[in-house]
Amino acid sequence: ARAHSMQQLKQSSLNSDDYSQKKEKRKDYIITIDHAYHGHTLATLDVSPYKHRQGKEIEDCPSYVRKLPCPDVYRGMHSIERITQQKPGDKESSSGKKQQHGISEIEAAKIYASYVELECEEITSEGQSVSAFLMEGGMSVAGVILPPKSYLRRCVDAVRKAGGLYIADEVQTGFGRLGTCMWAFQYSNDDDGGIGNNDSPTTVDDAIIPDIVTVGKPFGNGMPLAAVITTPRIASAFESLGVEYFNTFAGSPVCCAAGLSMLHVLSKERLQENASNVGNYLLDLFRDAQSRNEMIGDIRGSGLFLGVELVRDRQTLEPATEETSFVCSVLKDKYKVLTSV
Repeated sequence: ARAHSMQQLKQSSLNSDDYSQKKEKRKDYIITIDHAYHGHTLATLDVSPYKHRQGKEIEDCPSYVRKLPCPDVYRGMHSIERITQQKPGDKESSSGKKQQHGISEIEAAKIYASYVELECEEITSEGQSVSAFLMEGGMSVAGVILPPKSYLRRCVDAVRKAGGLYIADEVQTGFGRLGTCMWAFQYSNDDDGGIGNNDSPTTVDDAIIPDIVTVGKPFGNGMPLAAVITTPRIASAFESLGVEYFNTFAGSPVCCAAGLSMLHVLSKERLQENASNVGNYLLDLFRDAQSRNEMIGDIRGSGLFLGVELVRDRQTLEPATEETSFVCSVLKDKYKVLTSV
């Protein structure tokens, strides 16, 4: 029996080696964005660079995943123009403020999207293919990053031209959290970011429509509920593989009832509109505080997806790490607001 077990173990090892070799030879690539987080299964960890930085078990994305720069227009590789308060000793200006060097939002979108465009060209030129481009419409753990207008449009066009699918991760930002739109991937649909030849709003036909959308968290409002939304064509292709998908907790009538109730309340109580109104109110308060406090470097986001970044110097963008930790402690101890750093 022991010999038989050893033989099974060896065979299992051989099969595992064969699988690893096949995996290394695969010619389908997934494009992900640096600092992204998409989940904690082995498959989603492969495309979650954020976890690679936080943990020690996974050092980097596997060879079939191409990691590209995060479209951060404040602290990223290509920052946009920003206004900073004038400090004592700075050269006077009529507005009492000074302009930082940087590029326009449209230019930043073009440059950041070019990484995806060039990657797609490189992959296809090698006779290989792009299987998917995976991105959060609003990157949460990356620091509340909303990509510049037209960035997503350009990326999706390049990926589809290369034969790939666009997968929108809406687990954090879906169901109206941004206020201006129901889904974060719609955030830049209200204008063409300079791509088109007219100034009219994006039409339904021109709007970005993902091939696959993943939703969760707010869907059940505390109940464990998630969903994958896709096209009949993709669903049929998955079904044709012959791999029956099921799990113990799928299709729970209790969780489904919670999801239906959430959708009803979302519509009846106009929660998307509320997110927009409350978000704009918060933005006004944060911006007022920013005008009086040099440590508030950036305020970004939309609706109830907002980020406030503290820095020690608005020129160098040195992170105010200890100060941020102190603010979080005060929020918890004095105002009973829980945060994470």
